[in-house]
Amino acid sequence: MKVIIGGKAAPAAPAVKTVCVDDDGSGQRLDNFLLRQLKGVPKTHVYRLIRSGEVRVNKGRASADTRLQSGDLVRIPPVRISERVAEKTAAMAEQVARAVPARDFAVLLEDDHLVALNKPAGVAVHGGSGVSFGVIEQLRMARPAAKFLELVHRLDRDTSGILLVAKKRSALKNLQDQFRERQTGKTYLAMVRGQWPAKLKVLDRPLHKYLLQGKDGQAGERRVKVVTRDDPDGMPSVTLVKVRAATPTYSLLEVTIKTGRTHQIRVHLASEGFPILGDDKYGDFELNKALARADAQPGLKRMFLHAWRLQFNHPATHERLELLADLPPELNQFVAAACPGAATV
Repeated sequence: MKVIIGGKAAPAAPAVKTVCVDDDGSGQRLDNFLLRQLKGVPKTHVYRLIRSGEVRVNKGRASADTRLQSGDLVRIPPVRISERVAEKTAAMAEQVARAVPARDFAVLLEDDHLVALNKPAGVAVHGGSGVSFGVIEQLRMARPAAKFLELVHRLDRDTSGILLVAKKRSALKNLQDQFRERQTGKTYLAMVRGQWPAKLKVLDRPLHKYLLQGKDGQAGERRVKVVTRDDPDGMPSVTLVKVRAATPTYSLLEVTIKTGRTHQIRVHLASEGFPILGDDKYGDFELNKALARADAQPGLKRMFLHAWRLQFNHPATHERLELLADLPPELNQFVAAACPGAATV
């Protein structure tokens, strides 16, 4: 029944609702689940509801980090937000939507559980750290009907190649578990300066992340360096290298990572004296400038690192899959000029 006050219909009082967790919500933290259910409600209010015990899971109290399972019943108490807050939230959402251009990317494989994209270089995988949006935000805008799209793993902004996106929460958890437990096979193609020694096949040196000194004493950009084995901050890192083609000037390498450390390939190769061409953090900066000149022959205006092959088990059928992403044209052209004997990839 509508109640008319002063010629306007009064908004219906919010009511308690019970939501049954589906397969897409399985494995999600309670706080994240509620933030999706209560769009526009401030985070502080959501956490206050959890602490108060007003939110219940299967009729019992639960903490913010409780992992939900398919079939769980979540009691969500009445939540009021002011008309002003609601309008502000809607305006912000509209502003964000206008700022993110819809974009679909080249698809290598897609089914009901996942989509494998061939990410171009120069595109971040997600927004943040000075980047307004990335692959995942653009993909969501291009597929407004998709209920669930989440990154399984990451690629550096200037790295091209295979990127997995989960279309179900169950697939996300399964695939991330495979990455964490090293059940996947990840091989990249990299072009480096100099002739790589064929006998150097295993790089097993710990890595440590640190921040550069920024302006006014603030933390700057993130960097990674090789450290000694007894360094307490060193993370074990293993990279396998196979020479695909080489000249005295350049080498095309197949690089397989057994650990997934930040900037692992870039730092391991540079630490041996063979920086990746075009790498603006750990590379040969003078060579990069020379290669990027308009009259350079061969020329290269990006980092030569490409996520070429990915092996993993399908999250639903458990079939072992192998995906391959061909080198982009600009990298194939550089290979043809720099290592004429190498077959195109």
